[in-house]
Amino acid sequence: MSDIYESAANSLGLFSSPCLTKVELMLTCKGISDRDALSKPDPCVILKMQSHGQWMEVDRTEVIRSCVNPTYSKVFTLDFYFEEVQRLRFELYDINNSSHNGLKEADFLGSVECTLGQVSHLDVSRHRCSDRFLSSKITAEELTGNDDYIELSFSARKLDDKDFFSKSDPFLEIYRLNDDATLQLVYRTETVMNNLNPVWKTFKVSLNSLCSGDHERKLQCTVWDWDSNGKHDYIGEFEATFKEMRGAIDGRQVQWPCMNPKYKVKKKNYKNSGIVILNQCKVIKMHSFLDYIMGGCQIQFTVAIDFTASNGDPRNSCSLHYIHPYQPNEYLKALVAVGEICQDYDSDKMFPAFGFGAQIPPDYKVSHDFAVNFNEDNPECAGIQGVVEAYQACLPKLQLYGPTNIAPIIQKVANSASQEVHTKEAMQYFILLILTDGVITDMADTREAIVQASHLPMSVIIVGIGNADFSDMQMLDGDDGILRSPKGEPVLRDIVQFVPFRNFKHASPAALAKSVLAEVPNQVVDYYNSKGIKPKVPSEYQSSRQFGP
Repeated sequence: MSDIYESAANSLGLFSSPCLTKVELMLTCKGISDRDALSKPDPCVILKMQSHGQWMEVDRTEVIRSCVNPTYSKVFTLDFYFEEVQRLRFELYDINNSSHNGLKEADFLGSVECTLGQVSHLDVSRHRCSDRFLSSKITAEELTGNDDYIELSFSARKLDDKDFFSKSDPFLEIYRLNDDATLQLVYRTETVMNNLNPVWKTFKVSLNSLCSGDHERKLQCTVWDWDSNGKHDYIGEFEATFKEMRGAIDGRQVQWPCMNPKYKVKKKNYKNSGIVILNQCKVIKMHSFLDYIMGGCQIQFTVAIDFTASNGDPRNSCSLHYIHPYQPNEYLKALVAVGEICQDYDSDKMFPAFGFGAQIPPDYKVSHDFAVNFNEDNPECAGIQGVVEAYQACLPKLQLYGPTNIAPIIQKVANSASQEVHTKEAMQYFILLILTDGVITDMADTREAIVQASHLPMSVIIVGIGNADFSDMQMLDGDDGILRSPKGEPVLRDIVQFVPFRNFKHASPAALAKSVLAEVPNQVVDYYNSKGIKPKVPSEYQSSRQFGP
């Protein structure tokens, strides 16, 4: 039983995708034993990440001489991807020579393995690092904050008058200086007519647009006098950085002289062509998925499995539910691929597992939301392997039947999610994985259930198993348009992702997980932002995780 689970799990790999955020890891070690009775160890930690089955070195800490409880200044910076299993290995060495470029003379003291998802979650676990202790103090944050928005309020005074019969009509342009020395327009204010002391409207730009996340990147700011013929008159310019602009965060004004280089050369007593003033700089935090996870939000993972007769007799090798002694079937492959990711974000690792479309004991009536472990009071299974074992154990006891109704299971999970709404906190987000071999027969009820669930902290992933025609299922995925209930009510947000397993039949299960889970972080953030619910912790996160007995 565990062999099948491991066979499916071990084929998971790493794929690159757009980086969601970055995390910083900072390490300390506690109680390193002395191998040399005459001296204390000179410890160093090497961080490795698994890629295509091989452990590749990412970076290493400095060596701290004669120390059994080192605190390292080295910061490991890693890209974080929710939809991937990012396996980490921390190796602890005692460096015997003055240079630690090579490890030939170093003593290996022990190692510990985990995933970045486990590290990023506040759930504290403890692991043995050989016979030594490795304690890690971890800081996770968005390093650039590129998703943040900046609200700016500019004004100016005593600008040069460029018009003969009236005053200048000034507007301000802000350009970002790119790495290739080109200029990219970031924002152009409105024109304030006939005014040498303009107050421009407050505006918002993303930090990424403003300075690419680099607080010291140069910004060229130019003031023009607007002309109706498009040949605007140059008033002057100044250089700034976001670091300088941040001075206005506390309500203080930041000022720059608006300079005309030609006037500076020609006029002896030239001072400036006016003063540009930043009256307010406000950072509007756009919370990320990792913000909510670090704030203690748990991913509540539930699986629902199709046990309709169209799957075929499980005793027949042609059945989609056939249990091969060495090769997992498609249901198991999909379950493990997705579950392996989600389990790192659930502290108790207990997952409800349901079935639908079968006649179940003792009276063998058809059920569309029965517990796979036949314990209706507690349908949870211990870990993904527990779900696998419950699935395999229930197959001989069922009579596969029909029809393929999934609205009841969506409503069941939605009932749990609705309880979370009342807390008004970001503590539990529900993911329902539905594995089905055919087109559903209760489409109208399912559309209604999904529309109602779109108001809840919940996402639905549907994986089509086998070779059926799933074209009608695409309508549940809002990528091609807005899903509506039979009454015409639209979904509040897109919460459904549908993929046919056959598209990934010859790919690693990690490819399937990446495809179906890539949208989940944005779905989580969209829900909590729409409700005005912030993460429970401030923007600077620290979690201490211990690796030891």
